[in-house]
Amino acid sequence: MSLFKRIFSRIVSRENVFALLLCVVLVLVIIVTADAAPQWIYQGF
Repeated sequence: MSLFKRIFSRIVSRENVFALLLCVVLVLVIIVTADAAPQWIYQGF
């Protein structure tokens, strides 16, 4: 159990959480500010 806690605490460090939040915010900003839906979504239809 101690090994699992050490691995988990290393993966979920403060820097990794901040990096993940930054990526999510950037993706949301790109999605919200896009004026049209991307064409690749509709390629199969």
